[in-house]
Amino acid sequence: RLTRAFYLASTEVTNAQFRKFQSLHSSGIQARSTLDNETQPAVNLSWASAVQFCNWLSARDGLPAAYGADGALVQPVNTGYRLPTEAEWEWAARFAGGRSLRYPWGAAMPPPAKSGNYADRGAEAVASPVLVDYEDGYVTSSPVGSFTSDALGLFDMGGNVSEWTQDRYTGVPSMSGEETDPFGPETGDARVVRGSSWAHGSVISLRLAYREFSDGQRPDLGFRVARYAE
Repeated sequence: RLTRAFYLASTEVTNAQFRKFQSLHSSGIQARSTLDNETQPAVNLSWASAVQFCNWLSARDGLPAAYGADGALVQPVNTGYRLPTEAEWEWAARFAGGRSLRYPWGAAMPPPAKSGNYADRGAEAVASPVLVDYEDGYVTSSPVGSFTSDALGLFDMGGNVSEWTQDRYTGVPSMSGEETDPFGPETGDARVVRGSSWAHGSVISLRLAYREFSDGQRPDLGFRVARYAE
């Protein structure tokens, strides 16, 4: 149960935006396809780097820092920029417009034309499995906002790149009753990653319910920012 109104960025943070914070950042190249253009999402960065960007952005905009020097959220959680919690990401992605979505585009496979950036037939050199009957025009990541937004005006909640969340990962969450504004487990080295990417082409990984984890950087893993409204 989410009780505090929150903002969620409409797009993933781009290379151009991230380089205002870390000028030498490079998202790299994957199979001769660049990930480093200004309007592509920033990838190949750690969870800690994403958190540091959030604090830098808060300072730039005159907001309190959401994270302490150790990377832990300041308590009580303030209105500074931070990574979205898994619960916030899930709500925004799956319940857009009052509909409980199974996939970013709707209820059934395959994805309709131009519905997002996934592992299509043109991505066989960089991904497996691929959607053999789908073509999105990009081998790897696309410029953010290249495809239609969802009902909440959010772009690429499925596809393009997967996204870091605030929560630590401890396997399948235990259900011990309703939780209010959860921020995940207090322990765990890895962080929850949500959303599919240009490297995903299976039925399971394209579902909005799909969740995985990471403790390092990946060429298909970026982030978007969130913050409480008040």
